[in-house]
Amino acid sequence: VQLQASGGGLVQAGDSLRLSCTASGRTFSSYATGWFRQAPGKEREFVSGVSWSGGTTLYADSVKGRFTISRDYAKNTVYLQMNSLKPEDTAVYYCAARRGFSYANYNPGIYDYWGQGTQVTVSS
Repeated sequence: VQLQASGGGLVQAGDSLRLSCTASGRTFSSYATGWFRQAPGKEREFVSGVSWSGGTTLYADSVKGRFTISRDYAKNTVYLQMNSLKPEDTAVYYCAARRGFSYANYNPGIYDYWGQGTQVTVSS
């Protein structure tokens, strides 16, 4: 499966963006999906994840209450709605998928597929 992340851009603090992660090659309805981000000079960090069923979600403490993850099975897409953006949210955002009727996890090492990343820049 190939993942395509999109929706990044340059916004001001307090604005919103919606990132999309679209799968091609096969349906990933049985895959958990996670969003990670990496800022310059920093390690990749977990942002949010959703289980294969959509029934379980995870969020990093830094984004709880501001970001919402969801999935649209018909469009083979997972979304990350980001509200009240802050300059510290600036990073390249990556989506990742984990096979096998699975649940999202904070550990990037357990994901099987990765998208190419989309840049999010939040100015103050």
